[in-house]
Amino acid sequence: MTEDLRRIARRRAGAKLGLYIHAGVYIAVNAFLAVVQWQATPHLHWNLWPLAGWGLGLAIHATAVLLGASGLRERMEAEELKKLESR
Repeated sequence: MTEDLRRIARRRAGAKLGLYIHAGVYIAVNAFLAVVQWQATPHLHWNLWPLAGWGLGLAIHATAVLLGASGLRERMEAEELKKLESR
C-alpha cells in the first residue's frame, strides 16, 4: 500500500510541477509578446489573441490538475469498482 501511495503522490506532484512550468512559460512568452506588440504595433493589440487562447488552455490544464489532486477520480473509480463487484 505504501508503494501505491508513493506512486500516486509522485504522479500528483509531477502534474502540479507541470502546471507551474506551464504557467511560468505562459507568463514569460506573453510578456515578451506584449513588449514586441508595444514596440512594433502600439495601435494594434494582436497579442491578446494568443494570450486569450493559451490562457484558456492553461485554465483547462489547471482544472484537470486540481480536480485530479482532489481525489475525485480515485473516489469515482472506487464507486465503480464497488458497483461492478456487487453484480
